Amino acid sequence: MTQTATVRPPIHEDGLPGSEASLDPKPEWQPRYPGSGRLKGKVAIVTGADSGIGRAVAVLFAREGAKVAIAYLNENEDAARTRELCEAEGSEALTFSGDLGDPEVAHALVDLVIGDWGRLDVLVNNAGEQHPDKDIRDITADQLQRTFQTNIFSMFYLVQAAREHLRPGAAIVNCTSITSYKGEPELLDYSSTKGAITAFTRALSEQLVGEGIRVNAVAPGPIWTPLNPCGGASEEKLEHFGENTPMGRPGQPNEVAASFLFLACEDSSYMSGQVLHPNGGTVVNG
Repeated sequence: MTQTATVRPPIHEDGLPGSEASLDPKPEWQPRYPGSGRLKGKVAIVTGADSGIGRAVAVLFAREGAKVAIAYLNENEDAARTRELCEAEGSEALTFSGDLGDPEVAHALVDLVIGDWGRLDVLVNNAGEQHPDKDIRDITADQLQRTFQTNIFSMFYLVQAAREHLRPGAAIVNCTSITSYKGEPELLDYSSTKGAITAFTRALSEQLVGEGIRVNAVAPGPIWTPLNPCGGASEEKLEHFGENTPMGRPGQPNEVAASFLFLACEDSSYMSGQVLHPNGGTVVNG
């Protein structure tokens, strides 16, 4: 990430992803290589796909031939841009706005995809939020509920809604985090949800692998996305974001998207219950 005097958008404390349109420096989401049809004829849902990692995944999937449903909360401008980018790759795309922590909304998303395209092959659970706090006593019950609702409950609801439509060969890819393995003292509730996602991935794999449905996860390290200016982090901290990794820099969304593609396509046909770690060289167990 290029160092800048000012990190934009302005720091805010709602814990929700901001707009990529106003983020400076811009995240790099563009696919790094030509498509080869690895998802040709497939239908994918990507949550949190308006920006950041989700956008990079959606556009890469489109380049590889998938029809992509772009699910997001309320970042309409970014989501519309992601749809344009997917369609520019020659693939069909649709957008869906809603809070996936609500089971009715999760079912509505799946119903829309099945109604429009008649199938579902890949589910990418990527939506998330975070609320940095230095002291556990500062985490309110409402914040705790909200973080778990967005980060892990939504995955349960989406898989429940999608389950009857997933056929042998389908893939579920969940976004966990390096914080699931090494913790993050100022992201206690967020880290806890990511640990839950790792366990959810392994247990769900055990439940579904016998039916030919693979379940894996990606645990990114510090990736430059609109989520980072949320939560009241200082500009100084953001300007040095990712410098504590062995590679000495943050990752970009397009450096993570390929991990999601690998787990979504047949290249990983002998993998389930596993986690990939694009994290700048930090060694973790599991």
